[in-house]
Amino acid sequence: MGCRDVHAATVLAFLSGTASVAGLLAAVLLPNWRQMRLYTFNKNERNVTIYTGLWIKCARFDGSRDCVIYDPQWYTAVDQLDLRVLQFALPLSMFTAVSALFLCMIGMCNTAFVSSVPNVKLAKCLVNSAGCHLVAGLLFLLACAICLTPSVWVIFYNNYLNRKYEPVFSFDISVFIAIASAGGLFFTSVLLFLWYCACKSLPSPFWQPLYSHAPSMHSYASQPYSARSRLSAIEIDIPVVTHAS
Repeated sequence: MGCRDVHAATVLAFLSGTASVAGLLAAVLLPNWRQMRLYTFNKNERNVTIYTGLWIKCARFDGSRDCVIYDPQWYTAVDQLDLRVLQFALPLSMFTAVSALFLCMIGMCNTAFVSSVPNVKLAKCLVNSAGCHLVAGLLFLLACAICLTPSVWVIFYNNYLNRKYEPVFSFDISVFIAIASAGGLFFTSVLLFLWYCACKSLPSPFWQPLYSHAPSMHSYASQPYSARSRLSAIEIDIPVVTHAS
């Protein structure tokens, strides 16, 4: 597997990263991080479920899809620590993942459209595709950690709320979407790491963000003969004279 080709692994990694970012966006926008179900013993009234998101809060009667109480300013008055942390963690994870996608796209475009024989004078400015994919894999792994840790914490914090107050709290679908998106980010980073390890030549250094010199420079320009080589050629041409006794 050579670094000069666009392989299915890099394309699959880009698609997986894009799907994971879309999942994170859905988890951020959906008001379904925590449910608080309030029961009533009055037969003339219906139970109420309060859906709590990162930015809004909505209260609905059972069997109704309309919000009886809709609070669009909930993000300024969040009183639950796990949701407050998620307000900062998930956008940061999305920004990191989008940066990784941008690097991944640069690496794929470089391998697909850049000539395999670079200009020697511009070699130091050329982007190394393997380096782009390596950094993108690290960013995807970082985005996974930023997203997964607070998302799993919601489950434990929900149990804490049930013990502290009443067992009326439950985590909702956004938790599963965020954890699945974190898994997609981890899968994307693994694909990029595998591609990097497979395409990287063994003698090359492990860290290759930019070309420090033109790759395989000796194949693009003829090397000048050294002084030793010229002397060797002269010595070969000079006949050896021996004196007979």
